[in-house]
Amino acid sequence: MPTPRVAEPVELPEWTGVVRPQRADARRNFDALLVAARDEFARHGTGASLEEIARSAGVGIGTLYRNFPTRDALVEAVYVAEVEQLISAGEQALELEAWPGFETWLHRFVDYIGTKHVLIDGLNRESPVMLSCRHAMYGAGDPLLRRAQAAGAVRDDVVIDDVVRLLSGVAAVAYPDEESRERVVALAIDGLRRR
Repeated sequence: MPTPRVAEPVELPEWTGVVRPQRADARRNFDALLVAARDEFARHGTGASLEEIARSAGVGIGTLYRNFPTRDALVEAVYVAEVEQLISAGEQALELEAWPGFETWLHRFVDYIGTKHVLIDGLNRESPVMLSCRHAMYGAGDPLLRRAQAAGAVRDDVVIDDVVRLLSGVAAVAYPDEESRERVVALAIDGLRRR
């Protein structure tokens, strides 16, 4: 069996209901499973092989199921960890001026959405964890949007739900190259600016 992957500790908020194990070895396995699942979901979508995720994490399938009894539980845990990073990016963007802060978060959101199939899938789910994550994600972007609107940089007729849906759609499209993707993202972001 492969050596477990070295993973950064994943701290998940209490409201998610996802509990990181207390024992050091179990925590390492939990973190390695989340890293492996994130990578496999990004490559193959949420239907990725659970056996491959366990193998990539360097653990047995039983360890995967002890931590995540269902595929949905694993998808939700990955989703929560990814949303936490997006929330952190929102907090950091508040340190910038209104428009640059909002634009920075928008680009971070697009990069994140574009590479995380699990997040796109997650936005359409209705589980309590997914709804809580969606609320937290919107809560990270909304202050940035309102601040940019108050500064006169963003249209007044836009709400955070519009922004998330617009950029999720733009990011979900396949592009022939990175330059094309960046051009379309720039067009979408420019459409949010006040004229």
